[in-house]
Amino acid sequence: MTFFVLVGIAVIVGVLGSMLGVGGGILLVPLLTLFLDVPIKTAIGTSLVCVVVTSSASQIVYVARGFTNSRLGMTLEVATTLGALAGGITAILVSGRAIFGIFAAVLVYVLISMERKPAPPRPAAPGSALAGSFTDPDTGDEVTYGVGHLPAGLAFSFVAGNVSGLLGVGGGVIKVPVMNLLMGMPLRAAIATSNLMIGVTAATGALIFFGRGLVEPRYAVPTALGILVGAQLGPRLSGKVSTGVLRRVFEVLIAVLAVQMALKAFGV
Repeated sequence: MTFFVLVGIAVIVGVLGSMLGVGGGILLVPLLTLFLDVPIKTAIGTSLVCVVVTSSASQIVYVARGFTNSRLGMTLEVATTLGALAGGITAILVSGRAIFGIFAAVLVYVLISMERKPAPPRPAAPGSALAGSFTDPDTGDEVTYGVGHLPAGLAFSFVAGNVSGLLGVGGGVIKVPVMNLLMGMPLRAAIATSNLMIGVTAATGALIFFGRGLVEPRYAVPTALGILVGAQLGPRLSGKVSTGVLRRVFEVLIAVLAVQMALKAFGV
């Protein structure tokens, strides 16, 4: 029964994670620890494996539609990978209650970031190597944008990688707002590019947890299968589901999980 419960949870997480560009780990880790009593560090290792699956599956759709800015993603990924290494090592060393507390704080940050309004696209500078374009599926118009504040983007990418390796969340909760609000990318392009990056980031962190025996097949296999299905469905449903409704449901779920994780941190 647990196998099918894990698959069902993972399908839902995969759909939400791929549609919102957060990798699903922000939901998967709390659900595994709070409702299935999976140890926090095992849940993080499992989540990192699933984030890799989410990224790989959703990129099939996002790249085909031209949303992903691969040049920018690989540039920022240098800093993110270094951060993931540092975060993964930290996660092995700190206590489980400390991780619960940090996770609760990150969930609160996610709630705040969800309330920010998307920034308009930044005009593309002539000859810019990191500029991108795609066809908006809603209007059919060609959207061309530039990328600004690259040094700050690299710095925040290191932080995102650190959070990913420490908590198993992929880092998209930081990358998407940074690319949209700070660097001037359209939200669709930011989500797609984030999905590309979180796969590389999570793979780095997963290697550390795997080496410590914290990736258990009985959890990783069913969740990876469910995530694979959900991550394929998410990009295809993104144009059919109201963004406002999806956001509100996601915010309520995140708020409940944040309270639960905070209680765990205090031993309640």
